[in-house]
Amino acid sequence: MHSTIAIEVAAPPGLVFTLARDVERWERLLPHYARSRALERRADGSLVVDFVARRPLIGLLGLLGLGLPVAWRSRTWNEPATRRLRFAHVAGATKGMDVTWRIDAVGAGSRVSIDHDFRPRVALFAAFIDRAFTRPIAGRTLATFKTLAEALASDAALPGAADRAPEVPRQSDPSRLTNPPT
Repeated sequence: MHSTIAIEVAAPPGLVFTLARDVERWERLLPHYARSRALERRADGSLVVDFVARRPLIGLLGLLGLGLPVAWRSRTWNEPATRRLRFAHVAGATKGMDVTWRIDAVGAGSRVSIDHDFRPRVALFAAFIDRAFTRPIAGRTLATFKTLAEALASDAALPGAADRAPEVPRQSDPSRLTNPPT
């Protein structure tokens, strides 16, 4: 099964990419992420990361901010030249899922799309995972990165912004920006 979810962001694509590529910070940037911890740093620059996100619940529990924890493990890397983020799910219910984030320039802003390709043995399982977990979590992730990027872009437009350093998350290890061999 292939699905795509996308959002328009009123911020430069480079800023959106800089925010999103540092997956180890997702647990601090995204309120619905409880964990995004690297377990392994590979020689090709990719990371193996454990993720735990809370899938929003419906009804009263959702209004209280409660969510169902969803866990998976991905080998992840980014491709700066094309502003792509890649995730190959290697453990969890979504093992085998391939995910590609595309961050493209659109006018003065960006379009961020996330493609999910998932082909488990039981096709109906893919549709269930997509509707019940992938879309709600990815949608919230995109909405949060939109809010963060637009706030930073707005701050950069304020008088005197050129005189201060932008407060944009930075990766501490530049080797993480390399592309894994294909």
